[in-house]
Amino acid sequence: MDFFMLSHTVLFRGLTIDEIKSVLPCLGAKERQYVKGESVWHTGSTVTSFGLVLSGGVLIENDDIWGNKTVLNKIGTGKVFGETYAFASGEALMVNVVAAEECRILFLQVKPLLTVCKKMCGYHNKIIENLIFIFAQKNLHLSRRMFHISSKSIRGRLRSYLSYQATKAGAWEIELPFNRQQLADYLGVDRSALSNEISKMQKEGLIKAEKNRFHIIRTKQFEM
Repeated sequence: MDFFMLSHTVLFRGLTIDEIKSVLPCLGAKERQYVKGESVWHTGSTVTSFGLVLSGGVLIENDDIWGNKTVLNKIGTGKVFGETYAFASGEALMVNVVAAEECRILFLQVKPLLTVCKKMCGYHNKIIENLIFIFAQKNLHLSRRMFHISSKSIRGRLRSYLSYQATKAGAWEIELPFNRQQLADYLGVDRSALSNEISKMQKEGLIKAEKNRFHIIRTKQFEM
């Protein structure tokens, strides 16, 4: 296990490598490996642990009864997922978690964080503090997505999302974390309609696009 990488994650921020090595057994840490497309968790199941992505990434997806799939988020290396459901004991998952690529995941139990450690290691409070920060960041992410999809038009949603990504990167050339289908799912639009809108925006000289790389042509429609 790459303890150096773990020491640079938000979850273990403020802990040394030796402290991380000490606390993992307390949290019942278990590592698992998945291939692309493999289910990590499925809708309706309950969990008592949350995951930390050691390598690769996972997709948070929602499937309705008609078979329509929506990608809600992509969780990359060093990020956590499932913590809300793990703490809300017995709450059934409303989403699927699927490996976006070959990945390794470290699962950590939440129960030890809610009790006094028998070893009196003293690191639990720091991890809980870091988890609260993660909760806050995810709430902001959800708010941003709601903001992006508030527009009734595909162009409005895409423009909002690209503007945010460009501002975040501080650059007019950006690489999105989604492929075209995942981007369509995230924005809640049809993939073909999204591709058509991207083509129109390229013809109008607003953007240049190649796969998930976008170059925004600075205009009044795009201001940092």
